[in-house]
Amino acid sequence: MTKSRLQALIATLFIFFWLSLASFPCKPAEIIRGRVVGVHDGDTITLLTELNQPIKIRLSQIDAPESDQAFGQVSRQSLSNLVFNRTVRVAVDTIDAHDRVVGMVFVEGLDVSSEQIRRGMAWAYRQYLHDQSLLQLEAQARKARLGLWADRNPMPPWVYRHGGKGFSEPHSDSHPAPAPTPSTGFSCGSKRTCKEMSSCDEAKYYLSRCGSARLDGDKDGMPCESLCSNSR
Repeated sequence: MTKSRLQALIATLFIFFWLSLASFPCKPAEIIRGRVVGVHDGDTITLLTELNQPIKIRLSQIDAPESDQAFGQVSRQSLSNLVFNRTVRVAVDTIDAHDRVVGMVFVEGLDVSSEQIRRGMAWAYRQYLHDQSLLQLEAQARKARLGLWADRNPMPPWVYRHGGKGFSEPHSDSHPAPAPTPSTGFSCGSKRTCKEMSSCDEAKYYLSRCGSARLDGDKDGMPCESLCSNSR
């Protein structure tokens, strides 16, 4: 889809929703609604609109690890758990140089950009940031060493895309990183289901450190009931 066609589609959608809400005294925000039919990485999805048109959406204000970067696939899985095959609302900000709609994505009132940062699955995108509270969420995730912050010095994706120029590992005489949690012997890998977990402890690690929310199907904070039912 060309940029001009995409802009025309967004304009049509805007007029449609404006007319449906014409009785309200305030002009509504430019909104797109639809079902998520694709998750490309931790900050990009494809939406099938109510007019049955596919649109690629880039979540605004965050930058997730690239697919081939550390935690890239974990971040993608986290976003998929949040939005795939669900109806979402997109508050449009702009169209970027790649002809993607950039906007805030909401699922049942949840701000998905904020949730990805809260889980340690993305950075606050400094270059395009206008909600400073995202920096606080990032700092909290970093302090708790959630997701990508389990690494001592993760490379921001905007640096990674430029070949890591200007990025360096911390020197031994630099300020020490926060004390790590006791070693568990586990690491975030490609495991996705309870059947792949060797123990309740590993399931808990994947839930808290790797963002594998699908392990907690009933959302009670305890993953893999079959493994962890005796750990309550």
